[in-house]
Amino acid sequence: MPCTLPKEKLDETIRFHGHHCPGLTIGIRAVELAERELGDLAQTDLVAVSETDMCGVDAIQFLTDCTLGKGNFIHRDYGKRAFSFYDRKSGKGFRALLKDLAPGDRSREQAIDHFMTIDLDDMFDLTPLDALAPRPAQVLESLRCEHCGEMTMESRTRRFAGKTYCIPCFSDIDQKL
Repeated sequence: MPCTLPKEKLDETIRFHGHHCPGLTIGIRAVELAERELGDLAQTDLVAVSETDMCGVDAIQFLTDCTLGKGNFIHRDYGKRAFSFYDRKSGKGFRALLKDLAPGDRSREQAIDHFMTIDLDDMFDLTPLDALAPRPAQVLESLRCEHCGEMTMESRTRRFAGKTYCIPCFSDIDQKL
């Protein structure tokens, strides 16, 4: 089934991202898949996980309202064309992996058209997820790095020789050892 996103919403998504491209279209279709599998996303406690940093991430954030800042969008830099969606309310979730749809000699516009019109089942391989959704974001204490003096979220600090370091300073110290 071709993309069902209303033209106005599609135009807003393109404006948010800055241009229309095949990658953005993949993200748009991934959100459509999430709606098909999980129902009205506005009624869910949605968490989105992206295994890539490609353009489709912008579509997912814009269309689902899942963002890094709210902690309900998680980026795992695996370089894979895969997205997972979880509904914390229902416990349902799935992972969508873009099938190997080599565009061949398609132009950018032809690739966009292909992704906008292909059936979702022909576009993605789905795997149900049995694992729980990632935990909600937590507000943790900030600790001062003993080397640079900057405040750093406790979970992102490292301890060495009884001192607390931010990750970059710890990496510098670790390389000198």
